[in-house]
Amino acid sequence: MRVVNSSMYRNYTSSLNKVHSQLNKSFNKISSSKAYETAADNPLAYYAGKKMDNQHQDAQSKLQLLTDIQNRIYQQELGARDIKSVLSEAKQRVIYARTATSTGESDIRTHKEDLLQKLQLVVNDLNTQYEDFYVYGGNDVNTTPFSMNADMEKMEMTLTYRHTFPGEKEPTEFTMTFKDHDPDGKGDYAFDISVDGQPVAEYQGDGKYNIVDKIGMDKVVKAMSEQGRVDIGYGLISDRSTLLDTYTGGLNVLTGLSSDTVIAQDGQNKAEDLILERLNKSPFALIGKAALAIQEYEDASHNESDEVSAKKAKAIETLGQTIEEMSATEQNVTTVYSDLGNKYQLLETMETKLNAFSDSLKEQYKDKLGADPYEAIMEMFNNQYSYNAALQVGSKIMGSSLFDFIS
Repeated sequence: MRVVNSSMYRNYTSSLNKVHSQLNKSFNKISSSKAYETAADNPLAYYAGKKMDNQHQDAQSKLQLLTDIQNRIYQQELGARDIKSVLSEAKQRVIYARTATSTGESDIRTHKEDLLQKLQLVVNDLNTQYEDFYVYGGNDVNTTPFSMNADMEKMEMTLTYRHTFPGEKEPTEFTMTFKDHDPDGKGDYAFDISVDGQPVAEYQGDGKYNIVDKIGMDKVVKAMSEQGRVDIGYGLISDRSTLLDTYTGGLNVLTGLSSDTVIAQDGQNKAEDLILERLNKSPFALIGKAALAIQEYEDASHNESDEVSAKKAKAIETLGQTIEEMSATEQNVTTVYSDLGNKYQLLETMETKLNAFSDSLKEQYKDKLGADPYEAIMEMFNNQYSYNAALQVGSKIMGSSLFDFIS
């Protein structure tokens, strides 16, 4: 039997490809730092590494989500702090105004104008934005939530809240009109509420309301019950109530009522009663109440009569009452501010834990699937020498023979 060059070439090519494949594999081991490329190399280690890889990807995705949530809650926290600060400054201004009325000063317009400016500051804080969405919008981050109008001639303030509920195309408009419901008596300041122009809650006096549209009032409760719970590694995904709620609606800030509180009170009109009570003690209501009282005192100062004196006395009494109510409301706003601060601190703690967990997974992954760098480099050089030697052998056997041309 005669062996010709063609047979030798076939055997040589097969051996050369095998050596070249081993060289490529050693290159990949160095570049990827992985000891195994496929499950067949080491099934147990390979699938254990896959599990760790999934855990690492989950931790990294939560860390990316944390950054966005932290910035959002930080803006919410700043807004609540600013409202608390504005309310504190407004209380000091009301104290000055009451002192001025007690001493008989008639020109207290400056105090009123300052309070009106502070009302607008509260509204601006409630419209705080992070990137391109409103942080106090709840589920609706695109609609500008709040606007206000102070009509001192009509002696009323209007706070308008616009909110688009999930599944709806057009925003629902909540109009809250704050005024004195007992202008000739001792004063009974409160909100009347309408939804999309239809009366919903009408104030009856002595803290009592007549709910004329239950469906409309349910929308107010619904807006304050919205939640945005997110899985960031805190709580159990199987129990939604344990996850962190990242939403804080503007009405929740004003009333100092969290969504959990509103949901817990929902039933037998308890939520409605609590919301209406807190709205009338909100920073907007109290600052507006003081401004209206000063306006009433200012209007009465132009005339002198028993009726006018009674109105001036009523305005002074209202200012004194407002100072006391502002102190209590400061505590409500402080609670919201503290709650947001606790959430932010929790996010920082979770960020630290996720980073530590991610680093731990990297070490475990390296121990389980990582290739020893020195061993991998030595293996690569050995395969490189083998491949070069094979090429040199090939150059020796590639010479043509006469027998290759004989059939």
